[in-house]
This record gives sequence, structure tokens and C-alpha cells, in this order.
Amino acid sequence: MAQLGHAGRQRTGGGGPGLRRDAVGLREVLFQSVTSMAPAAAVAVSIPAGAAYAGGALPLSVLIALVACLFTASSVAELARQLPSAGSVATYSAQGLHPALGFLVAWTYLLVEALVPGLLLLQLGFTVADTLHQEWPGYPADLWWPWAVAGAVLIVATGFYGIRASARFGTVLGVFEVLVFVVLAVLLIAAAGRHNTLTVFTTSHTPPDHPGLSGVIAGSVYTVLAFAGFEAAAPLAEETRDPRRTLRRAVLGAALSVGLLFVLTTYAITVYVGPDAFASFGPSGAASWDGVARASYGIFWVLIFLAVVNSTVANANAATNASTRTAFALGRDGLFPRAFARLHPVHRSPVVGLAAQFAIALGTALLLGAAYGPRTAFLLLATVVVVAIIAVYLLTNAACAGYFLRRHRAAFRPVRHLLLPLLGIAAFTPALLTAAGIPAFPFVEKLTSPVSYAGAVVAGWTAVGLVVVAGVRRRRPDALAAAGLVGIEAAEGTGEGAAGASGPTARPGAPGTPARPGVPRSSARPGASGPATRPDAARPAVPSDPSHDEES
Repeated sequence: MAQLGHAGRQRTGGGGPGLRRDAVGLREVLFQSVTSMAPAAAVAVSIPAGAAYAGGALPLSVLIALVACLFTASSVAELARQLPSAGSVATYSAQGLHPALGFLVAWTYLLVEALVPGLLLLQLGFTVADTLHQEWPGYPADLWWPWAVAGAVLIVATGFYGIRASARFGTVLGVFEVLVFVVLAVLLIAAAGRHNTLTVFTTSHTPPDHPGLSGVIAGSVYTVLAFAGFEAAAPLAEETRDPRRTLRRAVLGAALSVGLLFVLTTYAITVYVGPDAFASFGPSGAASWDGVARASYGIFWVLIFLAVVNSTVANANAATNASTRTAFALGRDGLFPRAFARLHPVHRSPVVGLAAQFAIALGTALLLGAAYGPRTAFLLLATVVVVAIIAVYLLTNAACAGYFLRRHRAAFRPVRHLLLPLLGIAAFTPALLTAAGIPAFPFVEKLTSPVSYAGAVVAGWTAVGLVVVAGVRRRRPDALAAAGLVGIEAAEGTGEGAAGASGPTARPGAPGTPARPGVPRSSARPGASGPATRPDAARPAVPSDPSHDEES
């Protein structure tokens, strides 16, 4: 029993084996975020959806989203280094702001990651159906649903075999799709010749119906969707080698590298098509990436098609990893049914979460696809995801400032821990107001129905979350107060990433240390790897940083 750190690493709230420690490294974790951003699908479908609003200024919309995401990626990276937990953004808000807000962030993040696979299954379905119909007119263009079902089965099967198989699968898919679009972008820029212009990064090419900044901001709703997922490496914290360093590099690296890819490809297609004609560009037809590839480079369209299909599967796979790990952390902490903390005895995959994710993703795709058609259903889900994920990003930025100002003042850096989070909040607010349909400023553009329902959907989900958190706070105040700390306890218990730590007793009273004398181990919260959390405790102890966290 001396090896309490080892026990902490191996047990969960459900009493079974823990998530597989040290299973993945920087490469796999980086591509968890990269594939969560779905580079090819974003370039070909999500970003062009904003062309109707931004027109030839769409590259400016992409650039605005990139800057906003880099501010937020900095906040995520700083918090991931301090709080390496599968709870990720939920843990950050719980420890940086308030445990109740942490639960609401987890509740909202679960909505995002549960809906993203459904959104991508819709995209997979209509992309394959359109292509088959175009090549073989006898294939019905509206027979999209079998491909959505096939994609869902592939994703849940990959997730079942554990994080190593799932993350490596995502790495292979991610490399392929990025290479295809980089090559095509370079070819288009070269073909544009003297039509290359930096005016696409101004508001001079917005369409008449959406002039100036309002069109650019409305277009940025869909470019933000393209960036959503850069933080998806964070939920793999408990399965990552040296998570404090690895997660920081992965989150920042993914946001910057894929963001530059989005700027490059959007610039390339805009100058090739022509900025003033770009408002008619879209996800399908002659004025699309597929149409341009068919008209200009012949068989190259096959690579575009394969890259988009590949991207939808990879993104849905990465979203499934993130959602099931977040649900696992909540189940382990007692904030969700304990069944979500149940892992497969061999692969250590969260089997209950996988089953729930499969049902939600496929059910959402099939029901909304049947009600509105797959394309409109895609746009509706996309806008819901944007509203929810921006709300999560705003709270994560606030949590970064709150954590370092309130809990870790010695490591506080004004630029990294206050200025950048505030800039992230300011940069994301216009897109949030537009997507939610809140006309707080003149530049907020109104979206059409059913896409305009997104704000109400997220508001309703949040209201249910408030009811749930009120119930949890009344029945399990100890679980709410300790939200997200169990996984950190396990990492601290082994001295993982901590310079100078000497196992579980590195800091008296820290999570992962033995219980106080006279307090029996059985009094601890079931499944916890640290001492019991008293219901009347104001706040749980927060792990101390490794010495390298003090670097300026």
C-alpha cells in the first residue's frame, strides 16, 4: 500500500482500471487537436459557408478567427500545464472561477462534442452521395444516410480499441488531408498570377447585402466553426506522456499551424475565383473546391474528395475522444452517472460514453437530416456548436485570469494571464452575438431560420444544466467542490511532470497524499485517489506546479 501514487493512476471513480497512462505522446496529441479542427472538411465546407456573408473578404474573417483562437489557445495551454485532467476546460473553470461554472462548462462542452460527430456524419453523407450521383447519375443524390451510418460504426469501433489506436488513426488521416490542400492551394496561387491581392484582407470585397464589417463578422461565425477543436488535446491529459509540456505544445501548435493552413487555402481560392465573384462560392457545385479541382486539375478532384471524407471521419473520431473523456471525468467525480467512468478491462476505453456518443451522433444526424435535409441540418448543428463553443472559450479565458490571480499569484504574468485572455474574450464576442442572434451592436447580422434557432437551443441546454447543477450542489457538494481534481491527483501522486517531487508525499496535504492520521481511507469519496473532501470545505487543495512552470 506504500505505492499510493500507483494506485491513484490505476483506479477510477468506478473502481475499475484507470485511463491508460503514458499511452500517447506529442505527435498523437497534436493530431488529436489538428483532426478535431477537421482541416479538409473545414476548408471545403465550413469556411465556404461564410462566403455568402463575407464574400471576397472571407480571408479576413479567417484571420480574425485565427487571432481570437490564438488568444484562447494561450489560455488553454497555460491552464493545461497547471491542471492536467481529462476534465480539461471544465476543470479549468471549476478551479479558476467556481465549481458550479466548471460543471456548466462541462455540460456545454459535452453538447459541443456530442453534436460535432453528428454534424460530420451529415457532411459525410451528403458529400459521398453528391459525388456518387455526379459520377453515376443513377445513384440517388438524396441517399446520404447509409454513409452516415457507416461512418458512425467506424468511429465507435476505433474508439473501442483505446486511445492509442484512435489517436494513431487520427494522425494518419490528418497528415493526408493537410498535404492535399497545401498542394492545391500553392497551385491556385500560382495560377492566379497577377490577380493575387492583399485587398482580400480588407472589407472592400464584401457583398452588397452584407457590407463592411457586418459581413466579415457574420462570415466569421463559420470560420470559428473551422477552428473549433484546437483545445481537444486537453481531455487526453491523463493518457499523455509529460502532459504539462506536451499539451501546451499541442494546443498552441494546432491552433497556429491549422490556422495558417486556413488562411493560405482561403486566400488561394478567393484570388483564383475572384474576390468580387466569391459571394457565390459554396460547399458544392461548380463554385466549390470540388468544382474548381474538376475544372482545373482533372483527376485531382478525387484527392479533394478523399481528403474531405477522411477529414469528416478524423474529426468525428477526435470529437468522440474528447466527449467520452469529459463524460468519464464527470462520472468519476460523481457529477455524472458512475456508469460513464466504466472502462473496458483490456483497452481502457470509456465504453458507456462511446455507446452514448454513438447513439447521440447517429440519432441527431438521421433525425435532423430527415426533418430539414442534410445540408440545412448541417448548418443548424454548426451554428449551435459555434454558440456553445464560443461560450466555453470565453469562460476558459476568464478562468485563466481567475486561476492565476486567485490561486497561483506567484506565477502570474500580466500579458499571458490577463491581457491575452481579455483580448480573447473581446475577439470572440462579436461572433457569439451574431451566432446567438443578439443584436447588441450594429454590425451583428441576423441569420435565417432554422439556423437562427441555435441561440435558443443552447439557452435551453444551459437552463437544464442549471437545474442539474442545483441538484448536484444540494446532494453532492463534496463532488462539486472537487470537480476535475481526481485525475490531477493521480498525476501528482506519481510526481509526473513535477520537478523535485518525490512521489505522493511531495507536498503535505496535496491531492494524492495519504489521508490525515486518524482519518480512515474508507472515508474518502468512492474511487478518489486522494483524501476525502469535506462537504463543508470552501475549496479543495490545488496541486502545486512543477518548477519549470515558473519560467517567464
